[in-house]
Amino acid sequence: MNATKSVTVLGSTGSVGTQTVELLAADLARFKVRVLVGGRNVALLAAQARALGAELAVISDAALHGELAALLAGSGVRTAGGRAAVIQAAAEPADWTMAAITGAAGLEPTLAAIKGGRTVALANKEALVSAGEVMLDAVRRYGATLLPVDSEHNAIFQAMADGNRSAVEKIVLTASGGPFRLATRDEMARADPATALRHPVWSMGAKISIDSATMMNKGLELIEAARIFGLPNEAIGVLVHPQSVVHGLVYYRDGSVLAQLGSPDMRVPISHTLAWPARMATPAARLDLAALGSLEFAEPDLDRFPALGLAREALVAGGGAPTILSAANEIAVEAFLAGRIGFLDIAAIAGRVLDAMGAPPAETLDAVLALDDEARRRAAEDCARRVRPAA
Repeated sequence: MNATKSVTVLGSTGSVGTQTVELLAADLARFKVRVLVGGRNVALLAAQARALGAELAVISDAALHGELAALLAGSGVRTAGGRAAVIQAAAEPADWTMAAITGAAGLEPTLAAIKGGRTVALANKEALVSAGEVMLDAVRRYGATLLPVDSEHNAIFQAMADGNRSAVEKIVLTASGGPFRLATRDEMARADPATALRHPVWSMGAKISIDSATMMNKGLELIEAARIFGLPNEAIGVLVHPQSVVHGLVYYRDGSVLAQLGSPDMRVPISHTLAWPARMATPAARLDLAALGSLEFAEPDLDRFPALGLAREALVAGGGAPTILSAANEIAVEAFLAGRIGFLDIAAIAGRVLDAMGAPPAETLDAVLALDDEARRRAAEDCARRVRPAA
């Protein structure tokens, strides 16, 4: 990896984005940063743009553009703000784009990057969960390369590095089990946001931390894995693995099982996609199996974590069912974090919206966005009817 690689980071101020920026800053001789897109953290975006010598910095909230421009005055970094500017920036030519804008807000920018026909490192789950058909059709049409950033999908990708996918029998994604791995349903019903956000292994943003606690995150990853690797529901398994050392396993028809192991550090899969097909150094802790001593695995409990079962239902139903599930869950998570509903209400609300809306077609981005809007509206109405249980 000697030649300079041009890079765009969509979502640079989020959890994955900041770790991507850290890796870029450590080796600026190899990378030319074209575009950084941030959410609402103007000060951080400006600091990143100056440190990386970015050509363009874009803030998604148009009202904050003036502040960004003032912070970057005299730096030579161009600035822009607003939704249209984000999508336009995502379409700017770059050898490698990190797609890390979370939620439905990341769909159009990710699609714009794919249409550039280059390499897109995918950290936005909704791109393939909510708009899988649209995104994969664009990948084929424009000749883009999708590289998975989620640690589990990246692990499977690495374990399939020989390209012999026809010999794969099944794949298994691992899940830490989150903060409620050993909790009873009564304990989960009384859980507050602070407890649910206290992940035992990973350091992540609020939304994905709650999704990990409900195991909806693993459900969305299951749907995403089906899209990335072209596998049916029955060929994708999930195991709870609290040490988060084995990130994914691939079972082959000859009886071989290949697993990817590593410390639970997102800089490892990010660096893999950033350097691919080469490798690059990271400051991640090296794995010490002797110190670990043993590794645990268990089947997930679908009674306590119904979100995983809902995701399988949505995958099998197809059409817009995954779009609906993802959107309804996002609204329910926001309501829980705001203290308006209980922890167990999250999956219950998402399930009710999914049941009510079914699996309508979702073959265009407009159709996906319309379903997303309707699911959010229904979920918001359901949240309004819930009463947060006393702690």
